Amino acid sequence: MNGKLNLLLSRGVFALVLLALWEYGARNFGLDFYISRPTDIFARLITWIADGTLFFHMSITVVETVVGFIGGALVGIAVGLVLGRATRVAAVIDPFMMGFYSMPKVALAPVFVLWFGIDMDMKIIFVGMIVFFLVFLNTYTGVRNVSREQIAILRLMGANERHLTTKVILPSAIVWVFAGLRLSVPYALIGAIIGEMMATNRGLGFLLANTAATFDSAGTFATLIAIIALSMFLNGIVHWGERKLMPWQTVQEMQEVTI
Repeated sequence: MNGKLNLLLSRGVFALVLLALWEYGARNFGLDFYISRPTDIFARLITWIADGTLFFHMSITVVETVVGFIGGALVGIAVGLVLGRATRVAAVIDPFMMGFYSMPKVALAPVFVLWFGIDMDMKIIFVGMIVFFLVFLNTYTGVRNVSREQIAILRLMGANERHLTTKVILPSAIVWVFAGLRLSVPYALIGAIIGEMMATNRGLGFLLANTAATFDSAGTFATLIAIIALSMFLNGIVHWGERKLMPWQTVQEMQEVTI
């Protein structure tokens, strides 16, 4: 407990020092136009919260990110499990999957606008596509790294494919799955933001593009802080699920903090 408290205090002090240096530099070196001031950014956030602007735009981004993330993650886990077990099929389509995975996903945004329009559905599908490849690759790798000796022994004991999946493969690959989920959270948010910046008049992406286009540095940085806070919140939810499904990870983290 003391270790966690000290860690939180250290982080708080570090954040305050950074904000103080930021405020001092902006005030004394004429950098307001470029980096604004923490006080102005905080005032803008208060204004947006009071008139509902921030929650309106954030709610749109949250829906696009969460729905796309859940859909892409579920499909990615399912396909990763299937192809991880179907060695021959995976060998055939592996280069094609890696080709699509290697492609910069931002390059597909204009194509998605052409195919699905500029409504919320386009952003959800775009986010789902980004999350799918990240979760699929991690799940597939985790399944392929399951001990072949364990699987062979359980087969000799009469285990069927369902038993192998639920008793061995999923428990062994779950660390890889959550690694993919954690990695996907910021990319899911990036996908939603990019879609909003390209084709919409609402959402945090639109708010970011609009404030930047009008040279409103306080509004731009306020939007960036809102995006960072949302990303941390979504990451926290994934981390909470990881602790619930893998309680031994919590014990290990506590030991590391204590040390």
